[in-house]
Amino acid sequence: MEAEELLKRYELVKKYTEGERNFIGINLNEANLSRINLSQANLSQASLFVTNLSGANLNEVNLSNANLNVARLSSSHLVRAILNGATLNVANLVRADLSEAQLIGAALIRGELIRAELSKANFSKANLTGADLREAKLREVNFSEANLSGANLRGASGTGANFELANLHGADLSKADLTGADLSGADLRQANLCQINLSGANLSGANLRWADLSGANLHGADLNEAKLSGANIYGANLSNANLTDASLVHADLTLANLNGADWVGADLSGSTLSGAKLYDVPRFGIKAEEVTCEWVDLSSNGDNSQVYRFGSSEESKKFFNHKPPTVKIIVDSGLEHEANCVLATIYQQIAEHYPALCRPPNIEIGYRKTTLTFIIDSDEYLLPMGCIAILPFDDAVSTQKNVIFLARNLQLQNIDKKRIVQLCAAMNEGISKVSELKKNIPTLNSESKIKFFQSPTQTILKNSSEQTLTVQFNQNFGKRFVTNHPNKFTLPNGNKFSDFIESFYYLI
Repeated sequence: MEAEELLKRYELVKKYTEGERNFIGINLNEANLSRINLSQANLSQASLFVTNLSGANLNEVNLSNANLNVARLSSSHLVRAILNGATLNVANLVRADLSEAQLIGAALIRGELIRAELSKANFSKANLTGADLREAKLREVNFSEANLSGANLRGASGTGANFELANLHGADLSKADLTGADLSGADLRQANLCQINLSGANLSGANLRWADLSGANLHGADLNEAKLSGANIYGANLSNANLTDASLVHADLTLANLNGADWVGADLSGSTLSGAKLYDVPRFGIKAEEVTCEWVDLSSNGDNSQVYRFGSSEESKKFFNHKPPTVKIIVDSGLEHEANCVLATIYQQIAEHYPALCRPPNIEIGYRKTTLTFIIDSDEYLLPMGCIAILPFDDAVSTQKNVIFLARNLQLQNIDKKRIVQLCAAMNEGISKVSELKKNIPTLNSESKIKFFQSPTQTILKNSSEQTLTVQFNQNFGKRFVTNHPNKFTLPNGNKFSDFIESFYYLI
């Protein structure tokens, strides 16, 4: 160690030992201060260019606006230190402890922070372009609006970290653990997110165009309005994720697990979905033009026990562009205010006991005809919903008899046994609910019924493949000036019913 360096160190240590803490603007360029203790000292605006501070105790030190470019701070202790506005470009902070430190607006371009402890530190608006943060500990760290473009965060652990509006363009976050992190609005274009853990993370509005998310864990992540065009999502876990209104144009979702995900409003145009797991995933309200898909897995456990292979691109197009199933009740009467109020009350009460009827019906009112359309989540509930939606009307009994007759004949249809079991289970639940609802909703048993509910009706089911099945048609419908006829509606033949059930995509 040269004499000049020894003198600098000696004078600094002497003053510090004597109780001096104010070293504002001090020039210690290139000095060797390794393992020195300057905790709680004020070194704001100090010049520490190429200074060796490795292993130093700098806990709670004030280094705001200091020049620490190319400084050596490996294994140093900077717990709760203040480095706002400081420059640490190309600085060596390998294994340094910066937990709870403040680095707001600091510059750490190409800084080395390998295995550094950064938990609860504040790097908001800091510049970490090209920084090396491999295996760094980032628990609850704040990187909001920070520039981490081209940074290396491979294997970093950052549970609950905040990357809101951060620039991570081209960054490497492969195998990092960012469980529950906030990356809303972040720029992750072309980022390497291979095998990253983003379960429960907030990525709403994030830009992930051309990012590599292969093998990533995005279970329960919020990707609402995220931009994923051209992203590689091969084999990723997106189960229970929120992908509403997300852009997945030309994304590769091969073998991705989307069980329970919600992607209503998403744009999947030109995407690849071969082998994707799609149990309990709605396939209406999405844009899926020119999708490439050879087969999908619809098993509840994602074990390929219910694989469906598409025979043509037209068949896969139909699968990904189906419409929500509906139950339509056409009433041969206009709707008056009193009947409307009673109807709203009854359906609200039914929904409280039977969640499948979670949405109020769409009502179209004509001069002599009223149409009630119920949108439901899956084909599975079409038959039982036909029994329950008609409950307020006099035609309820005849409609229910028809639906039950059709359900009992499922065993005679050429339909897979698993489908029959699923349908029968839903149907049995619906039938038991009918009796329960009659007991619990007094309005259904009113002796003085409003004329509207005595009117002839038709009940028409439409499945997700847009095939229709009329399960009840009152023969007096439209015959106001003719003597009433007995209701002798002919049920659909076996083939028509079989075709209707076969096209229930949720059961494939």
